Amino acid sequence: MAHCATDEAEAILDKEFKVLDKGFVRLVDYLGGDKRVVQSARVSYREGTKSYREDAGLIDYLLRNRHTSPFEQVILTFHIKLPVFIARQWIRHRTARLNEISGRYSVLKDDFYVPDPADVALQSPDNKQGRSPEAVDEARAAEIIGLLDKGQQRSYADYSALINEGIARELARINLPLSLYTEWYWQIDLHNLFHFLELRLDTHAQKEIRLYAGVLLDMAKKVAPLCCESFGRHMLGGVNFSKDELAELKRRLAGEAPGLTGKHLERFEEKLKSGRQL
Repeated sequence: MAHCATDEAEAILDKEFKVLDKGFVRLVDYLGGDKRVVQSARVSYREGTKSYREDAGLIDYLLRNRHTSPFEQVILTFHIKLPVFIARQWIRHRTARLNEISGRYSVLKDDFYVPDPADVALQSPDNKQGRSPEAVDEARAAEIIGLLDKGQQRSYADYSALINEGIARELARINLPLSLYTEWYWQIDLHNLFHFLELRLDTHAQKEIRLYAGVLLDMAKKVAPLCCESFGRHMLGGVNFSKDELAELKRRLAGEAPGLTGKHLERFEEKLKSGRQL
């Protein structure tokens, strides 16, 4: 089985792609690509015996029908710099391998996330875990950003003072805020990366993590473009209906009156508008 490599992926290896004000994503290494998915699915496949169209068709069939194991043959390793509050959301995806910088061994850098004024908004009235789409006015945004920056500087000054006094690093760090940037190496197979992206590119995910997810998808497209095309078609751009929602869809197509009510109806209507699993 030949080594799988693409010119597009090789061209971006070890290059930093900026995210947020001080963060980045680097593709450190990768194993496999579209050809590896095809090879593992066919097992006895020999190079050159199938056409590009047949390979694309097989990949599309596998993803559409959730035959996931061939996609697990493709592995990507990223170096990521991200705020701690995003890292704590990210770590919920337990199907990857990672190694994070340790504040017990290292003196942490004076790097904190400060939101753009356009991203400073009030709590959403109908989304308990998110912000309103409209930003506050410029003056109020500047005031809030100044308050955040002041708190960050004060906490890092206290941290530095404790370090200089010889206090243990593992204790000196404990008052540092969630806006502090951390770094890790994150390795994941393509199947589980798609699951991560399906959730973290959703409009209900926090904007900051959606920006990271978008960069990861762009990088994955360099490694396995056919797989990512199918992902966009069937997972990112598709919708899964529950049994009740499918019955509702059949009623709509038959011209019958709606059967769903309340939140169930709202969720169904939202799916129809978005064209995505929500």
